[in-house]
Amino acid sequence: MSLYPSLEDMKVDQMAKAQLAQMPPQPMVASHSATEVTENYRNEASLYPSLSEYMGMEITPAMQMQVQPASNGAVSTFGNQGQVAPVTGYNAGLVRAEIKQGIRQVIACKDGNGKVGMKVKAINKGIFVAFVNKNSPAALAGIRFGDQILQINSQYVAGWDTDKCMKVLQKAPSERIEFAIRDRPFERTITMQKDSTGHIGFVFKDGKITAIVKDSSAARNGVLIDHHLIEIGGQNVVGMKDKEVSEVISHCGTTVTITIMPTFVYDHMKKCLGSGLLKKMDHSIPEV
Repeated sequence: MSLYPSLEDMKVDQMAKAQLAQMPPQPMVASHSATEVTENYRNEASLYPSLSEYMGMEITPAMQMQVQPASNGAVSTFGNQGQVAPVTGYNAGLVRAEIKQGIRQVIACKDGNGKVGMKVKAINKGIFVAFVNKNSPAALAGIRFGDQILQINSQYVAGWDTDKCMKVLQKAPSERIEFAIRDRPFERTITMQKDSTGHIGFVFKDGKITAIVKDSSAARNGVLIDHHLIEIGGQNVVGMKDKEVSEVISHCGTTVTITIMPTFVYDHMKKCLGSGLLKKMDHSIPEV
């Protein structure tokens, strides 16, 4: 995960460091109470004088307390990695959405009907997960839309077509199926901050991003058109109606992390799925 989850985090941290560099050294104290911080907040110059102009946000005493450790050289923590995140702070959606580097082993089984609960698609001589059924063994094992399968029960799948892979899964033992998986290589995550009106700055239709609002958080953080929304805060939204996706975004709070995929890749993966199957997609929220 990057040092700054969003561009706003980087800008705010730069402003904090610049202002602290201009302040005279302060005597060391063991701790500050919430009352002291509130009083300082009222009496001293604002920590981020231009932030309200920059993104329509006001820094509260509680937010100032959260930022202070980062300003003094400490960092906020995401999982096991240190992060400087003055605006984002600790955000569960950001942690759930993280695309991890490297390979992970996943062990699954079959349900009572002899199914794993997923479909795959061959792309560029690789095998990718194109569908995960809700409450299926695949979903419970943590397999996600867009994951690349490298091995099935120690068999390398590179060069297989879709039909061969599905046949191998059908013939696999019901009790135990071992996968080697690379985490969503066609996807990337972008973290944004809502403005004072609750907007992040992009328009989408049928899950496809069609327009970017000028000077918005989406524009600043590099959101692109012709990309499909795959996850919001780590929750899969493929197959959801636009109104439902909007509701997921509205429930995210100030920080919103989206996972996107180029539309041409998404359309290729979707070819093996019908609209009825998409409605059965796993939309559970990953545990962190």
